[in-house]
Amino acid sequence: MTSADSNPLLQPWDTPYGLPPFDRIRAEHFPPAFEAARAAHLAEIEAIAGQADAPTFENTIAALDRSGRAYYRVEGVFHNLAASETSPALQQVERELAPKLAAHSNAIYMHRGLFARIDALHARREELGLTPEQRRLLDRFHFDFVRSGARIAGAAQQRYGQVMERLAELTTRFGQNVLADESAYRLVLRDESELAGLPDFVRAAARQAALDRGVPDAHVITLSRSLIVPFLTFSDRRDLREQAWRAWTSRGEHDGATDNRPVAREILALRYEQARAHGFASFADYALADTMAGTQAAVSQLLQQVWTRAQASVEEERGALQALVLSRGESLQVDAWDWRYYAEKVRALRYELDESVVKAYFPLDRMVEAVFDCANRLFGLSFVARPEIRAYHPDVKVYEVRGRDGAQIGVFLHDNFARPSKRSGAWMSNYRQQSRNTAGGSAVTPIVVNNNNFAKGAPGEPTLLSFDDARTLFHEFGHGLHGLLSSVTYERLSGTNVLRDFVELPSQLFEHWLTEPEVLKKHARHHRTGEPIPDALVAKLHAARRFNQGYETVRYTASALLDMAVHAQTSPEGVDIGEFERAELLRMGLPAGVGLNHRLPHFQHLFSGSSYAAGYYVYLWAEVLDADGFDAFAEAGNPFDPAVAQRLQQFIYSAGDSLEPRAAYRAFRGREATVEPMLRKKGLVPEGA
Repeated sequence: MTSADSNPLLQPWDTPYGLPPFDRIRAEHFPPAFEAARAAHLAEIEAIAGQADAPTFENTIAALDRSGRAYYRVEGVFHNLAASETSPALQQVERELAPKLAAHSNAIYMHRGLFARIDALHARREELGLTPEQRRLLDRFHFDFVRSGARIAGAAQQRYGQVMERLAELTTRFGQNVLADESAYRLVLRDESELAGLPDFVRAAARQAALDRGVPDAHVITLSRSLIVPFLTFSDRRDLREQAWRAWTSRGEHDGATDNRPVAREILALRYEQARAHGFASFADYALADTMAGTQAAVSQLLQQVWTRAQASVEEERGALQALVLSRGESLQVDAWDWRYYAEKVRALRYELDESVVKAYFPLDRMVEAVFDCANRLFGLSFVARPEIRAYHPDVKVYEVRGRDGAQIGVFLHDNFARPSKRSGAWMSNYRQQSRNTAGGSAVTPIVVNNNNFAKGAPGEPTLLSFDDARTLFHEFGHGLHGLLSSVTYERLSGTNVLRDFVELPSQLFEHWLTEPEVLKKHARHHRTGEPIPDALVAKLHAARRFNQGYETVRYTASALLDMAVHAQTSPEGVDIGEFERAELLRMGLPAGVGLNHRLPHFQHLFSGSSYAAGYYVYLWAEVLDADGFDAFAEAGNPFDPAVAQRLQQFIYSAGDSLEPRAAYRAFRGREATVEPMLRKKGLVPEGA
């Protein structure tokens, strides 16, 4: 136990920009810090709920938005470190605290006195004379409380609280189990025969992974996407490809301590109970009630539009792969561990593209310059490196972010490399959110972090990105801009606190600038010579941009359909998720040898938290918006058109949840989005259709 005087989480942070004092924080500091911050937060809630004055927007809603800043400060550090730089000690604390943090949330959102004041204001919302942003905040808080069980009474509310606490335990365990399986796996390659087919950039990354893991005189393939995917793409050793593929796709599905099958089964049963407590027939119905889509039918309509077209495309692609197999004198049927390998060879032949040549023009440092430059040209932002500031890991770079007028508007942390202490995938998060609702009236600037999992280059050598890696960098930076450019009054409406099927719009939209020829010519430069990427290679990249899209789209859409199906169940108790997955994929007709983006035992979007549960479809929903939205720049004849960029900043990147999302999109685009640009982008309908 540490005292308040010695606990850095409870002291004022006399650090640059108010960053957490990372060098002083230890796992044992979190339990007492949360206890003290929780007590302070509850005292604030009691003061709001118990005041004698009648409820007003200012003394109840604005006060609620200001409350708990000390608690959320500790929580931000805790969850970010648990995801990005964990340890056995921190994981133990995470397991112990998960139900306690859920109980604290329950204490706030089920507080009868506080909800009574919010409910009274909401009933009179038309006569309060609120600004549009204030009205939005009142509506969102009221909805938050209702969805969190504020209207559930008596023993049912007590049971609801127990369900939420247990779900917090289980989702924490699910994520830790996936990380354990990922961290434990090593495919050690010791001789040239095992390295056959691997280009130099894959060998260099595998050698660095071996050094990082204390494996001398060898190369190591890990389950980091930036290493496993290139291995499956280039390795000539079909037996090793299958071995690696099976390890990758069976994460969370091994008997023993990391088996996620019983964990997911219990999560599904509890989510169904949660939904029924609110009067919904299934968890999918409950989750979709707070989305742009609104219903399972709307989601199904969108997914099916793509599914049938993608199935046809994937069969055409399979034909090309099998033809190549025959031309090589081989007799195998293309399986899941073969698809990427043969697809790369078809791509190389059809478009004369060599991934080794392409990657040479996409060093990480240049691509970071590219995202910063695009943000500057679009929104006037500048990113000033602060190398003297050490974050939570030596690989993390810190930047001061300045606006058009040179004023500091936020801090950006860039954490780009895979490591055993970091969960897989790529994501954006906050250490602090933007707002102007403070007791002293001062503005709060955001602290935003982007996490990627790129395979690190050898010492002294650059980290080279694949084109997909570069797209991921742009995607996460789009999320980062959503947090950094936020300009709202209230923290609840800030940045990425938007409906889940709107949150991917700013990120996916920003991906478009990577493929703009003028961006590529300026920033895609050879890591040794500094020469810009040749026009011929840019033309090949554009010609190949729809290659293998049937495969990629089927994998994504099948995962989204599976997510919706497993959460649409009306009797999920005791479900065998492995058998459910097999039966559902058979029913939907998943083409053989294609696979899924995520199988249920390691589907962290669904089971490491609730944000994307019955919500994996949101990437496609947002793709409709981003394809249609980027057309605004095409129509203006300039990918950096100032007028379009100004509307984009005002209504999409800066508005947070202060505007209803459909209204925000209409204000930017001048109309509703149409699906045709997305279908053309994927090559699922002919150009001009």
